[in-house]
Amino acid sequence: MFEIIFQKQEDAKGLIKYLQRHLSSESGKINLLFEDPHIIKLTAEANADIILADVKQAFYEFIIYWKREQWFRTILAENYFFNDTEEQSQIMEIIYSILDGNREELAVLLQDTNEENILKEAMDDLFQKNLSFSFDSFVKFRLRPYLDCLEKYVEISIDEYKMEQEYQIFIQTLRDFLAEREMKIRRLHLLINDGSAFFDEHFYEIKRADLVRMIDRKLLFNHPVYVDSVTIAPLLSIAPAMIFLYTEDRDEPLVRTICNIFEERVTIQAVADFNDRKSFLPYTAEEKM
Repeated sequence: MFEIIFQKQEDAKGLIKYLQRHLSSESGKINLLFEDPHIIKLTAEANADIILADVKQAFYEFIIYWKREQWFRTILAENYFFNDTEEQSQIMEIIYSILDGNREELAVLLQDTNEENILKEAMDDLFQKNLSFSFDSFVKFRLRPYLDCLEKYVEISIDEYKMEQEYQIFIQTLRDFLAEREMKIRRLHLLINDGSAFFDEHFYEIKRADLVRMIDRKLLFNHPVYVDSVTIAPLLSIAPAMIFLYTEDRDEPLVRTICNIFEERVTIQAVADFNDRKSFLPYTAEEKM
Protein backbone atom coordinates (compact mmCIF):
# COMPACT_ATOMS: atom_id res chain seq x y z
CA MET A 1 0.00 0.00 0.00
CA PHE A 2 1.13 3.55 -0.78
CA GLU A 3 0.04 6.51 1.31
CA ILE A 4 1.12 10.09 0.59
CA ILE A 5 0.01 12.93 2.85
CA PHE A 6 -0.18 16.54 1.64
CA GLN A 7 -0.60 19.81 3.50
CA LYS A 8 -2.18 21.39 0.42
CA GLN A 9 -5.23 19.79 -1.12
CA GLU A 10 -4.28 21.24 -4.52
CA ASP A 11 -1.03 19.27 -4.46
CA ALA A 12 -2.94 16.06 -3.79
CA LYS A 13 -5.20 16.80 -6.75
CA GLY A 14 -2.15 17.51 -8.90
CA LEU A 15 -0.53 14.18 -8.13
CA ILE A 16 -3.78 12.31 -8.78
CA LYS A 17 -3.82 13.77 -12.31
CA TYR A 18 -0.44 12.20 -13.07
CA LEU A 19 -1.27 8.95 -11.30
CA GLN A 20 -4.39 8.54 -13.40
CA ARG A 21 -2.28 9.05 -16.50
CA HIS A 22 0.18 6.28 -15.60
CA LEU A 23 -1.65 3.68 -13.52
CA SER A 24 -3.52 1.06 -15.50
CA SER A 25 -6.35 -1.07 -14.15
CA GLU A 26 -3.93 -4.00 -14.09
CA SER A 27 -1.28 -2.32 -11.97
CA GLY A 28 -3.35 -0.88 -9.14
CA LYS A 29 -6.30 1.09 -7.94
CA ILE A 30 -6.35 4.76 -6.91
CA ASN A 31 -8.45 5.61 -3.90
CA LEU A 32 -8.66 9.17 -2.60
CA LEU A 33 -10.16 9.23 0.86
CA PHE A 34 -13.07 11.66 0.59
CA GLU A 35 -13.14 12.24 4.33
CA ASP A 36 -9.58 13.57 4.09
CA PRO A 37 -8.72 14.97 0.66
CA HIS A 38 -5.14 15.60 1.78
CA ILE A 39 -4.29 11.88 1.64
CA ILE A 40 -3.76 9.69 -1.41
CA LYS A 41 -3.89 5.94 -0.88
CA LEU A 42 -3.02 3.43 -3.57
CA THR A 43 -3.58 -0.29 -3.29
CA ALA A 44 -2.54 -3.06 -5.64
CA GLU A 45 -3.64 -6.65 -5.63
CA ALA A 46 -1.11 -7.74 -8.19
CA ASN A 47 2.41 -6.85 -9.34
CA ALA A 48 3.88 -4.45 -6.76
CA ASP A 49 6.95 -3.77 -8.93
CA ILE A 50 4.77 -2.48 -11.77
CA ILE A 51 2.79 -0.14 -9.56
CA LEU A 52 6.00 1.10 -7.90
CA ALA A 53 7.49 2.02 -11.27
CA ASP A 54 4.25 3.72 -12.35
CA VAL A 55 3.94 5.66 -9.10
CA LYS A 56 7.55 6.83 -9.32
CA GLN A 57 7.07 8.05 -12.89
CA ALA A 58 3.85 9.84 -11.97
CA PHE A 59 5.51 11.40 -8.93
CA TYR A 60 8.50 12.51 -11.01
CA GLU A 61 6.24 14.22 -13.57
CA PHE A 62 4.22 15.79 -10.76
CA ILE A 63 7.42 17.39 -9.44
CA ILE A 64 8.68 18.51 -12.86
CA TYR A 65 5.45 19.74 -14.41
CA TRP A 66 3.39 20.76 -11.38
CA LYS A 67 5.66 21.79 -8.52
CA ARG A 68 8.88 22.94 -10.17
CA GLU A 69 7.51 26.18 -11.60
CA GLN A 70 5.84 26.99 -8.26
CA TRP A 71 9.20 26.54 -6.55
CA PHE A 72 10.98 28.64 -9.17
CA ARG A 73 8.52 31.48 -8.61
CA THR A 74 8.77 31.14 -4.82
CA ILE A 75 12.57 31.42 -5.05
CA LEU A 76 12.22 34.47 -7.29
CA ALA A 77 9.84 36.19 -4.86
CA GLU A 78 11.26 35.19 -1.49
CA ASN A 79 14.99 35.02 -2.19
CA TYR A 80 15.39 37.68 -4.88
CA PHE A 81 12.29 39.89 -4.36
CA PHE A 82 10.97 39.54 -7.91
CA ASN A 83 7.26 39.78 -7.11
CA ASP A 84 6.01 41.25 -10.38
CA THR A 85 4.30 38.54 -12.44
CA GLU A 86 5.56 39.88 -15.77
CA GLU A 87 9.15 40.02 -14.56
CA GLN A 88 8.84 36.51 -13.18
CA SER A 89 7.51 35.26 -16.51
CA GLN A 90 10.41 36.79 -18.43
CA ILE A 91 12.92 35.17 -16.10
CA MET A 92 11.01 31.88 -16.32
CA GLU A 93 11.41 31.99 -20.10
CA ILE A 94 15.18 32.13 -19.64
CA ILE A 95 15.09 29.28 -17.11
CA TYR A 96 13.09 27.04 -19.44
CA SER A 97 15.32 27.91 -22.39
CA ILE A 98 18.26 26.60 -20.33
CA LEU A 99 16.36 23.47 -19.31
CA ASP A 100 15.37 22.86 -22.95
CA GLY A 101 19.00 23.08 -24.07
CA ASN A 102 18.62 26.33 -26.01
CA ARG A 103 21.10 28.39 -23.98
CA GLU A 104 24.39 26.52 -24.22
CA GLU A 105 26.35 29.58 -23.09
CA LEU A 106 24.38 29.56 -19.82
CA ALA A 107 24.08 25.78 -19.46
CA VAL A 108 27.86 25.52 -19.30
CA LEU A 109 27.68 27.44 -16.01
CA LEU A 110 25.48 24.63 -14.66
CA GLN A 111 27.41 21.68 -16.06
CA ASP A 112 28.02 20.30 -12.57
CA THR A 113 24.30 20.53 -11.76
CA ASN A 114 22.13 17.66 -12.99
CA GLU A 115 18.59 18.45 -11.95
CA GLU A 116 17.11 15.15 -13.14
CA ASN A 117 19.68 12.97 -11.36
CA ILE A 118 19.37 14.89 -8.09
CA LEU A 119 15.59 14.45 -8.08
CA LYS A 120 15.67 10.76 -9.03
CA GLU A 121 18.28 9.98 -6.38
CA ALA A 122 16.07 11.54 -3.71
CA MET A 123 13.09 9.54 -4.98
CA ASP A 124 15.04 6.27 -5.09
CA ASP A 125 15.96 6.72 -1.43
CA LEU A 126 12.29 7.19 -0.55
CA PHE A 127 10.20 4.84 -2.66
CA GLN A 128 9.85 1.26 -1.55
CA LYS A 129 7.22 -1.36 -2.24
CA ASN A 130 5.15 -0.26 0.76
CA LEU A 131 5.48 3.23 2.10
CA SER A 132 3.74 6.10 3.79
CA PHE A 133 5.21 9.57 3.84
CA SER A 134 4.45 13.26 4.07
CA PHE A 135 5.11 15.08 0.83
CA ASP A 136 5.98 18.32 2.61
CA SER A 137 8.46 16.55 4.89
CA PHE A 138 9.98 14.88 1.83
CA VAL A 139 10.47 18.31 0.26
CA LYS A 140 11.94 19.78 3.42
CA PHE A 141 14.38 17.02 4.31
CA ARG A 142 15.09 15.06 1.12
CA LEU A 143 14.74 17.65 -1.64
CA ARG A 144 17.03 20.32 -0.20
CA PRO A 145 19.79 19.53 -2.74
CA TYR A 146 17.19 19.67 -5.53
CA LEU A 147 15.85 23.04 -4.39
CA ASP A 148 19.44 24.31 -4.16
CA CYS A 149 19.83 23.19 -7.76
CA LEU A 150 16.73 25.13 -8.80
CA GLU A 151 18.10 28.22 -7.07
CA LYS A 152 21.25 28.04 -9.22
CA TYR A 153 19.06 28.10 -12.32
CA VAL A 154 17.21 31.11 -10.94
CA GLU A 155 20.40 32.96 -10.03
CA ILE A 156 21.97 32.55 -13.47
CA SER A 157 18.70 33.43 -15.22
CA ILE A 158 18.29 36.61 -13.16
CA ASP A 159 21.80 37.71 -14.16
CA GLU A 160 20.95 37.04 -17.81
CA TYR A 161 17.63 38.88 -17.46
CA LYS A 162 19.36 41.95 -16.04
CA MET A 163 21.93 41.90 -18.83
CA GLU A 164 19.18 41.64 -21.44
CA GLN A 165 17.33 44.56 -19.84
CA GLU A 166 20.50 46.67 -19.91
CA TYR A 167 21.06 45.67 -23.53
CA GLN A 168 17.54 46.75 -24.52
CA ILE A 169 18.01 50.11 -22.81
CA PHE A 170 21.35 50.49 -24.60
CA ILE A 171 19.78 49.65 -27.98
CA GLN A 172 16.94 52.12 -27.44
CA THR A 173 19.40 54.85 -26.49
CA LEU A 174 21.30 54.29 -29.75
CA ARG A 175 18.06 54.26 -31.75
CA ASP A 176 17.20 57.64 -30.23
CA PHE A 177 20.66 58.93 -31.15
CA LEU A 178 20.23 57.62 -34.71
CA ALA A 179 16.83 59.29 -35.10
CA GLU A 180 18.44 62.70 -34.56
CA ARG A 181 21.33 62.15 -36.98
CA GLU A 182 21.50 63.62 -40.45
CA MET A 183 22.19 61.04 -43.16
CA LYS A 184 25.71 61.31 -44.65
CA ILE A 185 25.50 58.39 -47.10
CA ARG A 186 22.24 57.07 -48.49
CA ARG A 187 23.37 53.52 -49.28
CA LEU A 188 26.16 51.83 -47.37
CA HIS A 189 27.66 48.39 -47.98
CA LEU A 190 29.14 46.75 -44.89
CA LEU A 191 31.24 43.62 -45.20
CA ILE A 192 31.71 41.65 -41.96
CA ASN A 193 34.19 38.90 -42.67
CA ASP A 194 37.26 38.67 -40.42
CA GLY A 195 36.69 42.29 -39.51
CA SER A 196 34.51 45.11 -40.81
CA ALA A 197 34.93 47.01 -44.06
CA PHE A 198 32.78 49.95 -45.21
CA PHE A 199 31.91 50.72 -48.83
CA ASP A 200 29.89 53.54 -50.32
CA GLU A 201 26.96 53.08 -52.70
CA HIS A 202 29.39 52.55 -55.61
CA PHE A 203 31.33 49.87 -53.70
CA TYR A 204 34.35 52.07 -53.14
CA GLU A 205 35.90 51.36 -49.77
CA ILE A 206 35.75 54.06 -47.14
CA LYS A 207 39.17 54.19 -45.53
CA ARG A 208 39.53 53.81 -41.78
CA ALA A 209 40.92 57.34 -41.40
CA ASP A 210 37.83 58.74 -43.12
CA LEU A 211 35.56 56.67 -40.87
CA VAL A 212 37.31 57.97 -37.78
CA ARG A 213 36.79 61.56 -38.95
CA MET A 214 33.07 60.86 -39.42
CA ILE A 215 32.52 59.56 -35.86
CA ASP A 216 30.50 61.87 -33.64
CA ARG A 217 32.65 62.31 -30.52
CA LYS A 218 29.60 62.80 -28.34
CA LEU A 219 28.67 59.19 -29.06
CA LEU A 220 31.90 57.82 -27.65
CA PHE A 221 31.89 60.27 -24.78
CA ASN A 222 28.38 59.30 -23.64
CA HIS A 223 28.83 55.55 -24.22
CA PRO A 224 32.58 54.90 -23.90
CA VAL A 225 32.27 51.26 -22.79
CA TYR A 226 29.38 49.91 -24.84
CA VAL A 227 29.79 51.44 -28.30
CA ASP A 228 32.08 49.61 -30.69
CA SER A 229 34.22 52.38 -32.20
CA VAL A 230 35.25 50.22 -35.16
CA THR A 231 31.79 49.40 -36.56
CA ILE A 232 28.81 50.68 -34.53
CA ALA A 233 30.08 54.22 -33.94
CA PRO A 234 30.82 54.90 -37.65
CA LEU A 235 27.45 53.43 -38.67
CA LEU A 236 25.56 55.62 -36.23
CA SER A 237 27.52 58.69 -37.24
CA ILE A 238 26.99 58.10 -40.98
CA ALA A 239 23.30 57.24 -40.35
CA PRO A 240 22.72 55.60 -43.74
CA ALA A 241 19.17 55.20 -44.99
CA MET A 242 20.01 51.68 -46.21
CA ILE A 243 22.65 49.23 -45.03
CA PHE A 244 23.53 46.19 -47.12
CA LEU A 245 25.26 43.93 -44.62
CA TYR A 246 27.24 41.00 -46.01
CA THR A 247 28.09 38.16 -43.63
CA GLU A 248 28.22 34.39 -43.34
CA ASP A 249 27.04 34.42 -39.73
CA ARG A 250 23.69 36.12 -39.17
CA ASP A 251 23.77 35.16 -35.47
CA GLU A 252 27.06 36.89 -34.73
CA PRO A 253 26.50 39.32 -31.83
CA LEU A 254 27.74 42.31 -33.85
CA VAL A 255 25.35 41.50 -36.70
CA ARG A 256 22.41 41.11 -34.31
CA THR A 257 23.23 44.40 -32.61
CA ILE A 258 23.37 46.26 -35.95
CA CYS A 259 20.01 44.76 -36.93
CA ASN A 260 18.49 45.69 -33.56
CA ILE A 261 19.63 49.31 -33.85
CA PHE A 262 18.94 49.96 -37.53
CA GLU A 263 15.98 47.58 -37.87
CA GLU A 264 14.29 47.93 -41.29
CA ARG A 265 17.26 49.84 -42.70
CA VAL A 266 19.34 46.63 -42.78
CA THR A 267 19.35 44.01 -45.53
CA ILE A 268 21.50 40.96 -44.82
CA GLN A 269 23.19 39.15 -47.70
CA ALA A 270 25.93 36.56 -48.15
CA VAL A 271 29.59 37.49 -48.65
CA ALA A 272 29.40 35.94 -52.13
CA ASP A 273 26.73 38.50 -53.04
CA PHE A 274 29.12 41.29 -52.13
CA ASN A 275 31.85 39.84 -54.35
CA ASP A 276 29.42 39.35 -57.24
CA ARG A 277 28.01 42.87 -57.05
CA LYS A 278 31.42 44.48 -56.63
CA SER A 279 32.78 42.65 -59.69
CA PHE A 280 30.32 44.56 -61.92
CA LEU A 281 32.04 47.89 -61.20
CA PRO A 282 33.34 49.53 -64.40
CA TYR A 283 36.66 50.27 -62.70
CA THR A 284 38.28 49.64 -59.35
CA ALA A 285 38.66 52.07 -56.49
CA GLU A 286 42.39 52.32 -57.21
CA GLU A 287 41.71 53.30 -60.84
CA LYS A 288 39.23 55.91 -59.63
CA MET A 289 41.93 57.49 -57.53
